[in-house]
Amino acid sequence: MEELLAIQSFRQGDRVVQAGQPVIEEFRASPKLFTLYSGWAFRFKTLSDGRRQILSFLLPGDFIGVQDEFADGQTHGVEAATVVTLCVFPRDKLWPLFNSQPRLGYDITWLAAREEKMVDDNLVTAGRRNAAERVAMLLMHLYRRAERAGMERDGWVEFPFNQQHIADAIGLSLVHTNKTLRRLQQLGLHMFDNGWLRILDPKALEALGDYFERPLRPTPLI
Repeated sequence: MEELLAIQSFRQGDRVVQAGQPVIEEFRASPKLFTLYSGWAFRFKTLSDGRRQILSFLLPGDFIGVQDEFADGQTHGVEAATVVTLCVFPRDKLWPLFNSQPRLGYDITWLAAREEKMVDDNLVTAGRRNAAERVAMLLMHLYRRAERAGMERDGWVEFPFNQQHIADAIGLSLVHTNKTLRRLQQLGLHMFDNGWLRILDPKALEALGDYFERPLRPTPLI
């Protein structure tokens, strides 16, 4: 009860962001932190010539913006991939929350560490996996995360990402990404249908992507 009251006092309201709009603008320091309540979003960085790297995909329960607490200036942007609902927190109250509620501070640290692990996995994918392995890993990773977040419906999960999003996440050209997705679909490993994803042969796709994810503790809700 004490932690719930602390969260409520930390909270500064809700925000709804439409698909394609920024949650956090790139290159601008944000005075706010967010918990994603519903929908999909993604973190990204853009090079000076416009090329974009998607750093991670965000689902309900993810805590957004804490990376900038430990960096000089804005480190990334966050964009809504669907309509998203967010809980808003003032950044300047983060340290007092850590002091007064160390368990909540630990939960936020856990969320940040999990995010770092996912970025590590993405680095392995970009550095060592071939094209088919990259796509297989990403599809399984997003499907399993959506499944754990309770977003699976009769074997399908919402998948609001186009081939450019996938290419930007795994470091392939759009043409190469298109060919690889088609090849895996022709092998009967997955299926897309109007913004939804179904994994048809999870064991084969996991083996191809060298995907392994041990069960995690339930995601703390901030």
